[in-house]
Amino acid sequence: MNNFTYLQAAQTKDATAAVRDNKDAAFIAGGTTLLDLMKLNVENHGQLVDINLLAFKGIEPTAEGLRIGALERMSDVGEHPLVLREYPAVSQSLLLAASPQLRNMASIGGNLLQRTRCGYFRDVAFPCNKRQPGSGCPAQDGDNRGLAILGGSRACIATFPGDLAVALVALDAVLTLENAKGKQRRVPLVDFHLLPGTTPQRETVLEPGELIVAVTVPAAAHARRSLYLKVRDRTSYAYALASAAVGLDVQAGQIRSARVALGGVGTKPWRSAAAEKVLTGAPATVATYKAAAAAALREAQPREHNRFKIELAQNTLVRALTELSAA
Repeated sequence: MNNFTYLQAAQTKDATAAVRDNKDAAFIAGGTTLLDLMKLNVENHGQLVDINLLAFKGIEPTAEGLRIGALERMSDVGEHPLVLREYPAVSQSLLLAASPQLRNMASIGGNLLQRTRCGYFRDVAFPCNKRQPGSGCPAQDGDNRGLAILGGSRACIATFPGDLAVALVALDAVLTLENAKGKQRRVPLVDFHLLPGTTPQRETVLEPGELIVAVTVPAAAHARRSLYLKVRDRTSYAYALASAAVGLDVQAGQIRSARVALGGVGTKPWRSAAAEKVLTGAPATVATYKAAAAAALREAQPREHNRFKIELAQNTLVRALTELSAA
């Protein structure tokens, strides 16, 4: 790890200006991802700007729904009674992630910004378009077992690794962002992460110096009746090979509204409008769920070692919907 200077910001404008004006600077909250990447020399920053004193806290109901401050810790949000009761998929996605120690440190905003665990990205001995644009993507024909089958390009097939973002995307979450001029904007989370295309080094719509301030999740029947299911190589401290966040509003056996997002299979948290279209207005049956799962993976483009993810993701989605219907 290279040497760096440290600044603890007392005000939002100081933090955002420091990072906007210095391309070598980065924000740090929990640091559970950033410091790992700096130790690997994947990221090198001459200055870290600590934002933990900023007023981005709170887990509270609002007229719009649930508002979560970006500096709230994963464990506090996952265990909060309001989240457990009204947004169970959000709680489940948090408590199935990482380890208790990491959940106690990691912030909500930082979790949404975590970077891929692709081995080629994290090993500087290999070329990587995400790390060094134009250098190549050895994952295309290399070890791609854990990588994306949805949303990839010839430049990059790195999987988005998070759990929380998948649940939040399914439930129509919206981010509040703030820049160095104090101006705020709201961005639906489904639009926040970018597909790699020809510029995989740009992963989100954040501008230099811009911060995530809060996450808002609308209140809805499909949010109260929601579920996050994660399938992985081992049952603890492992990233998803496939996951599904689902929400259903079912009346008299008919699905009035549905929300579906997939994790572990996309280059970004993967909202499936195709699956939701199949589900909405259909009977809440296993046959309907299988049809929705087929629609969700219809556009998959697997490589040699991750073809199994198509069937795995379909089965994960069917199981999630079936378990939710039975609850």
